[in-house]
Amino acid sequence: MQRGEIRTPAFMPVGTAATVKAMKPDDVRSAGADIILGNTYHLMLRPGAERIAKLGGLHDFMGWDRPILTDSGGYQVMSLSDLTKVSEDGVAFASHIDGSRHMLSPERSMEVQTLLGADIVMAFDQLVKTTDTPEAQADAMERSMRWAKRSRDAFDELGNPGALFGIQQGGLDEGLRKESADALRDIGFDGYAVGGLAVGEGQEAMFACLDFAPAQFPEDQPRYLMGVGKPDDLVGAVARGIDMFDCVLPTRSGRTGQAFTVDGPINIKNARFAEDTEPLDPECGCPVCNQWSRAYLHHLVRSGEILGAMLMTEHNINFYQSLMANMRSAIAAGEFNGFASDFVTRYKQEK
Repeated sequence: MQRGEIRTPAFMPVGTAATVKAMKPDDVRSAGADIILGNTYHLMLRPGAERIAKLGGLHDFMGWDRPILTDSGGYQVMSLSDLTKVSEDGVAFASHIDGSRHMLSPERSMEVQTLLGADIVMAFDQLVKTTDTPEAQADAMERSMRWAKRSRDAFDELGNPGALFGIQQGGLDEGLRKESADALRDIGFDGYAVGGLAVGEGQEAMFACLDFAPAQFPEDQPRYLMGVGKPDDLVGAVARGIDMFDCVLPTRSGRTGQAFTVDGPINIKNARFAEDTEPLDPECGCPVCNQWSRAYLHHLVRSGEILGAMLMTEHNINFYQSLMANMRSAIAAGEFNGFASDFVTRYKQEK
């Protein structure tokens, strides 16, 4: 891409409101991230896409000179507002900030993401739960495909120089997923996302869907699993053909005292860490593990110190990026299956 190479498999830290929470952009980059994610819904409401464009675009605004992917806003308008009305035109909704009324359509989503200056733009789609009725799943998928065509047309009309990804829907149904994938391929996109997963169906069901969904897309274009996930989710999804991921888990967990390690997650608030002089992860070489002990981090988090959230988040982002780098190395060496088996066995072992 124009702003730099994206090594895959890639994990995109989530910068919802033009910031990866508790992290400076330089530290996100130093951790190994090639790309981050921004949120269309939140940024269009505050500070506003037009304002960000006036200030030079999202990259200049937040001080990140590498690629940015923006989601379409579809998930947030469904999940954050109780007052939504879906029609063929788009989604009318009330702002979670002040209750003001807005309309997000495929055309407006493309306009907002173009104003932000995203390098990768996501088509506008309708998300429903995997537990919804088959009829609701089919209706949402079919509408999402009509919206995908409108997204493609609007993106092209705007002359956006970036890449546009389509989003597959269809719940856990292989036939609906195939129908969705065929429609997206007919429209033509620069990459393809598997949407509508990680919404409560559990890892086993998600993996069962990933056993067929990524293979319905071209092998020579990026395949992106949206909103996933735990470290063992990432390894299992890469084994099934996924190239790109995003999730709030490493940053949100950092702010609540959870650290990820090769031996599984730990809750640093636990009393057993009060006098533990070991680093968070003895095998991690990140700046946090090189300098501070579990005891110190336990103290910071239990005391509610801002530095605790910052250091825990920095470790987690480094852990995720290290995991992606290790998977890339294992793939290059033809040793991925062994790496994946060893990692998951150790990560999920009984503590």
